[in-house]
Amino acid sequence: MIADRFDAFPAAHRDIAREALIAAFGAAPIGAIATMTGGMTTASVYRVEVGARNYLLRVEGEPSPLRNPHQYRSMAIAAEARIAPAIHYVDEAARVVVMDFVEQVPLKAYSGGPTALARALGDLFSRVQATPVFPYYVNYPDIVTRLFAHVRRTGLFADGVLDPHVARLELLSKAYEAGATKPVSSHNDPTPGNILFDGERLWLIDWESACRNDPLIDVAIVLDGLVRTPVLEEVFLNAWLGRAPDDDIRVRLEVTRALTRLYYAGFFFSSCAAAPWKGDTDLSVPSLADFQQAIQAGRLKPGTPEIRYMRGKMFLASFLSGASTPGFGGAVL
Repeated sequence: MIADRFDAFPAAHRDIAREALIAAFGAAPIGAIATMTGGMTTASVYRVEVGARNYLLRVEGEPSPLRNPHQYRSMAIAAEARIAPAIHYVDEAARVVVMDFVEQVPLKAYSGGPTALARALGDLFSRVQATPVFPYYVNYPDIVTRLFAHVRRTGLFADGVLDPHVARLELLSKAYEAGATKPVSSHNDPTPGNILFDGERLWLIDWESACRNDPLIDVAIVLDGLVRTPVLEEVFLNAWLGRAPDDDIRVRLEVTRALTRLYYAGFFFSSCAAAPWKGDTDLSVPSLADFQQAIQAGRLKPGTPEIRYMRGKMFLASFLSGASTPGFGGAVL
């Protein structure tokens, strides 16, 4: 190995990266190292060339109070099932993993078009749920409640503005518990950036939130992120379930979908907690068309607190109304 290669890592990650790569590949020569950007994770992610292949080295971000302690076990189960990329080294204490690097092809290039992709996504999550069940971490309404309580403490919104959302969350949590089904392995964050296409098949990455959960959690998130037309929803649901969903599943899906929408509203708002604006009383949101137009015209810029805040408001509105969400910035169907 060439010692200077490791200067490409920030000082805080240099020793961790060195130990991980030596453990994974021994004395194999290290080539180019590149920082990967994008996605919704707080982890630091690097593409590392070893020999003639690229690998991915991932170091967790600072642990939060909501950190999932079972993410590496869940990821290992998924990798064994060839749902997650193959793992070459993991150190849970150092919070680092080395795995295969997936050379991405845009999802919109999926052979067979949107219908085939919706079917493949349904099959993918059917396979996730067929794996040995991931460890238990937390009941989903509880984590939504904790995250939303944090949002209320940030001061982003004036006192009382979010009270209707709290009341609806309490009602939905009771309905969710009343209809609880057998938990299964669940990724819990299958946003477009965490679903990769290599030109032949789909992979799931970023398993930070993975644990056992209700079968409809992943389904609800995919429907709001990637499969966004009624026709394609039916294709996805049939492929996932192996049959057409009955009325009970559809009713429970609406409850679950509302909870996942409030979770992502909380996620986007939390990322804006340090923003200068406080005490907001205006919950109005643009139409989906106006939102997209604002992005195209440059009035809302990707990656900024302003667009995350507006996306959070739109998820918040959909939590109450059931209207379509703005997605996560990578919807293709």
